[in-house]
Amino acid sequence: MDNTRKIQCNHCRQRLSLPKENEEKLICPACTLETPITETPKPENERSSISCNGREHSFMCPKRILNKLRKPADVSTKTPLNIEPSPFRSSSRPNKRAVLCGVTYNKRKYRLKGTINDVKNMRDMLIENFKFQENGIIVLTDLYVSLLLHMIHDTEKSCTNNQNKEPLRCLAESSSSILVSASSELAEEETPEHIPTKKNIEKALKWLVEDCKKGDSLVFYFSGHGLRQPEFNGDETDGFDETICPLDFIKEGMIIDNDINSIIVKPLVKGVRLHAIVDACHSGTILDLKYKYNRKEKSWDDNTPPSGADKATRGGLAISISACADDQVASDTTAFSGNTMNGAMTYMLTSSVRKFPGLTYGDLLDLIHEEFEKVNKNDCLVNTNFLKRFYKDSLSQKPLLSSSECFDAYKEHFIL
Repeated sequence: MDNTRKIQCNHCRQRLSLPKENEEKLICPACTLETPITETPKPENERSSISCNGREHSFMCPKRILNKLRKPADVSTKTPLNIEPSPFRSSSRPNKRAVLCGVTYNKRKYRLKGTINDVKNMRDMLIENFKFQENGIIVLTDLYVSLLLHMIHDTEKSCTNNQNKEPLRCLAESSSSILVSASSELAEEETPEHIPTKKNIEKALKWLVEDCKKGDSLVFYFSGHGLRQPEFNGDETDGFDETICPLDFIKEGMIIDNDINSIIVKPLVKGVRLHAIVDACHSGTILDLKYKYNRKEKSWDDNTPPSGADKATRGGLAISISACADDQVASDTTAFSGNTMNGAMTYMLTSSVRKFPGLTYGDLLDLIHEEFEKVNKNDCLVNTNFLKRFYKDSLSQKPLLSSSECFDAYKEHFIL
């Protein structure tokens, strides 16, 4: 019999398992923040009221919910990922610019737990290893929106048994308004324009390449879900468009590879270099670039659209490093770090760059593949029972390099 008890992270609500031996705190593998270990008291209810249509409605609600509604969770200790004024409104345009997107998808069944860690790792790498400036980096995340939605979900769930539905509706509306009123208190970086909706991601990508000129080094990073869908224009050799999923993709739709190519690849003029690093399922040819690197043959395979559609730059160089091939899935895992959840490819890429400065593209790919092969032997990347049953032995994540031009992968250094 398992004598351990389950507790939740105080910050992101991830379930944590307490070992038998007593500990004073636990580190959450999803958000990396500390949660003190205390005895969980029984929920205390408190009578409260809401004014609705000129009348006061009384109802019982757990104290912890009311306290959250009265005062949003304190996240002041978090380091802002964006600076003020926002690069969106700054007249300064550094020649090194980056757009970093990490999407958790809130409390849905397909929620991801490592994307915020991925964005932080990528941002730190750009600043520490490649001399990017903070005023040249835009970060789009939904971490704090996710925390607030957890709170709202708890509020609505706790009051579902209330017989008077009118105050319940008012309570739900008042809790929803916190998303707006608390945004400035929770995190400067998560103002409405820094939430990874479809509109905001596209806006950020346009900002990234706007007025690009010789000597610019641009980076687009995405950690989140990726999907594929049938295409009927003859643009894809496999018959599928690859996509990335913004926070609101169910309502607004996905961002397909054709659109990403049009926004950030086609505008690249001579002397501009763009790197797209995409840690998502089915992301192999997410930029629709002309060449795919064949690691086994150490050569480039032609990926020209069968339709002959123009997917080329205006003379600049576009390079993509994707978490897996178009027909594969990518993993969130603790297999590499041991205690924090991360995208497998992102963790290996950032740690390899820090450990071995001056790597070539070929060396970087080899290191990532070798580490994946090690953990795959222990099924560490297959991190859910569902994936184990569904994909069985076919789940083998193999990062892919693609480019708008051919180059010697073992002579060209990975420089952002």
